[in-house]
Amino acid sequence: MDAMVTFRERLSPAPWVFIATALVLPATLLVFLPIAAEVGIAVAIGLYAAIVLILIVTTPTVEVTETELQAGRARIPRSLIGGATAHRDTEAGLERGQRLDTRAWLLIRGWISPVVRIEIVDENDPTPYWLVSTRRPEELVRALGFEPEVAETPTV
Repeated sequence: MDAMVTFRERLSPAPWVFIATALVLPATLLVFLPIAAEVGIAVAIGLYAAIVLILIVTTPTVEVTETELQAGRARIPRSLIGGATAHRDTEAGLERGQRLDTRAWLLIRGWISPVVRIEIVDENDPTPYWLVSTRRPEELVRALGFEPEVAETPTV
């Protein structure tokens, strides 16, 4: 019997990602139209469709059950999680940049600003923490069994 899921989120690309990748259409047309219009249109549409398909197929999922956390392909028992902190805005940027430990395991997406830092307490694991993108950081922290303390720098 499968464990009950308490949190699940697909880290789907934001709409602007699909719009930005649509720039492949005029670029492809620019290259292929001098050869043959039909070929240029077909290649442009095929290339854009392939990009959209890759973005959708490779979308990772973050899932918390009663026993484990799964982030993308990685899994860890909840018993090895020592804490979790939600980060938004400036604090999220600092976690992804200046404060980032090179040993940390990352599942971050550029189109999702908030992150959750998940402390790992396995003494056999050199990874000090996981940093995971999520649109619902406080909900993920709660699902892991911790009270969300949103680390957010006040704007002046």
